[in-house]
Amino acid sequence: MCGFLAEFNLYDHKPSSKESFRSLLQISQHRGPDSSEIHQGQFYTLGFNRLAILDVSASANQPVYSPSKQYHLVFNGEIYNYKELIAVYQLTNLRSSSDTEVIAQLLDILGVTETLKVLNGMFAIAIVDCVNEHLFLSRDFAGIKPLFYGVSASGIVAGSQFNQLFKHPWFSESLKLRPEIVKEYFAFGYMQAPNSVFENILQLRPGELLSCDKEGTIKILQIDHFDFGAAIHGADVAVDDIKGAIERAVKRQMVSDVPLGTFLSGGIDSPLITAVASSYKNGIGAFTISVHDTKLDESESAKLYASKLPVEHQIKTIDNEQVLRVVDAHFKYMSEPFGDYSSIPTYLITGLAKEQHTVMLSGDGGDELFFGYPRFLDVIKKRNWFLLPYGIRKPLVRLLNKLDIISTWAPYNFRDIGEFIREKHSSISRDYVDRMFKGVSYSKEFQELYHFDKTPTKKNLLLWMRWNEFYGHLQRVLIKVDRMSMGNSLEVRVPFLDKEVMEAALKLVPKHYQSSLDLKKTLKHVMEAYFPKDFINQEKKGFTVPIKEWLNEELRGDVTSMVLHNEIFGHEVMDTDEIRGYVEDYYSGKHDSDWGVWHVYAWQKWAKKEGLL
Repeated sequence: MCGFLAEFNLYDHKPSSKESFRSLLQISQHRGPDSSEIHQGQFYTLGFNRLAILDVSASANQPVYSPSKQYHLVFNGEIYNYKELIAVYQLTNLRSSSDTEVIAQLLDILGVTETLKVLNGMFAIAIVDCVNEHLFLSRDFAGIKPLFYGVSASGIVAGSQFNQLFKHPWFSESLKLRPEIVKEYFAFGYMQAPNSVFENILQLRPGELLSCDKEGTIKILQIDHFDFGAAIHGADVAVDDIKGAIERAVKRQMVSDVPLGTFLSGGIDSPLITAVASSYKNGIGAFTISVHDTKLDESESAKLYASKLPVEHQIKTIDNEQVLRVVDAHFKYMSEPFGDYSSIPTYLITGLAKEQHTVMLSGDGGDELFFGYPRFLDVIKKRNWFLLPYGIRKPLVRLLNKLDIISTWAPYNFRDIGEFIREKHSSISRDYVDRMFKGVSYSKEFQELYHFDKTPTKKNLLLWMRWNEFYGHLQRVLIKVDRMSMGNSLEVRVPFLDKEVMEAALKLVPKHYQSSLDLKKTLKHVMEAYFPKDFINQEKKGFTVPIKEWLNEELRGDVTSMVLHNEIFGHEVMDTDEIRGYVEDYYSGKHDSDWGVWHVYAWQKWAKKEGLL
């Protein structure tokens, strides 16, 4: 994993100063502490910070040219099928054994678009066509690796971190907040691609390819597209297909020239990844965190799983004081506003893992692809209410609740099922956030993400929710893991988001989906090849922090100082009295949204850290 910065100048425009470029590249050095290089061409500059994983020698440093010198590129990520591509395209005279070298050679053979289509991995790439004077930017199909870009009259800047963009001299003096995206952050806690909170600074969506010529003409092409509506099997069918895809994905992702281990929890996803990895390598390191809170601790379950595997299991015990001590430190690595407080334990876990490993395998993506969230069940159980017209449904739900016949207000409060699902992902209620941002609607892209226009049958809903989770909530998870792991110069790989696993998973939709036993049913069947059945149906507790206690005790002074006694960053696009009132209402017991208060606090901490406040 690495960090890069790219600058592409339009006709008659000069590059920024070398000193400015170097200082901006330095911002992402924690992403790649092993080497740092800058190459400047006639109309572009490329900078790269490297975390050496494959071929740790200097011969694999970047930026790198294609053999013909037509293409010059920087690449952050890993290509897991690079050895297959060497064989298929009979690549020879490789200057290094890195996957970057394979990309460089394929560009001469296939061109940009076709090269990107054959890659299976996680990546963000900036490519300069030195002959035709074009810039190309591309991001992996799952959005695992970040890629921000800014568009100005002078040219395009692209980088791994948001703060590299808004601090660039082409943008820093004219920053303007987008109220609709700021509203989305406050409600949902992250910036959803393709947007950012600042005008003219954007993100590539998963699987996109951007091209720009010297006149500034930008075109965006979707080069990786998955059919989220193509499911043909029930969850109890094609288990062998899923098992084979996962096994091949894990094997591909275990290629590394530095120490590699796995995270091991007490749930389903990471134990399955660890089991498969251990079948390929005896004695692989499996890493578990233990906490003193028995309601959150999964170490005993993880230990049980490890007892059935040929792994070197390590349990690291931490306490709340250790986690609390890294709160301020972890904000250092949030280049963008981000409001998921599970980033704190993630930062601590990846830091501990880095003590012995440089690469870790995780189980992220399993819940989204294999219907693992309880909120899926809740929506399925209430779906038929939304078949009734709202004018009939609203008084009926009110009456039945008063009579204690039902105990749900969702069909009363929300006009359609998309709105209901959107509210499930929001940490600040609709009433509060609308008062904070009076007259401000969500962006067109965000509204499209939560627009469900089909008949709410079980199958239609499950397929749509998987699509929504993949391009919505999962993106927030990936931001958290990338930023916190990179803050510790640790690479985290996600086998469930391998292209082959994705294609296999999207063919499945559960036949039966009525209880918690149906969550991730397919993965549970796959688990039976590695563990006794009575090990498997364990509910994952999740590793988190006692945020309510912290907000009311240890962090209360800092929260009130940052929010109630400081200027609110972005006051020009929001009602700051409502923002402060929301936090005051929390402390007076009028609402109990710890997540929402954290969103406000994290916004202020980000703004202060970046010198915006």
